[in-house]
Amino acid sequence: MGDPMKIRASMQGDVAEIRVLVNHAMETGQRKDSAGNLVPAHFIKHLTATVGDKLVVDAQIGTAISRNPVFAFKVKGAKAGDKVVINWQDNKGDSRTDEAVIA
Repeated sequence: MGDPMKIRASMQGDVAEIRVLVNHAMETGQRKDSAGNLVPAHFIKHLTATVGDKLVVDAQIGTAISRNPVFAFKVKGAKAGDKVVINWQDNKGDSRTDEAVIA
């Protein structure tokens, strides 16, 4: 399941700015190891973010994203104290959910 995500969520005026660091290998399936064998594909395929009880991000992701990706987005209508929940699933069936509170 990997290491916890690092989530930073803070208010910037009337907009919440949310940044998420996801710890994931993000292998494309096209790289070869030192023995010349293909490293199997292992990548995040779906990521969601909710603020309060509102779904604010529903992203389909593929192999073009780098290892340990950072996702950032802004949300209007949020307020300090709202809970942010980030969830991802990868192509091997692994998933992770982590939470933070908007400061």
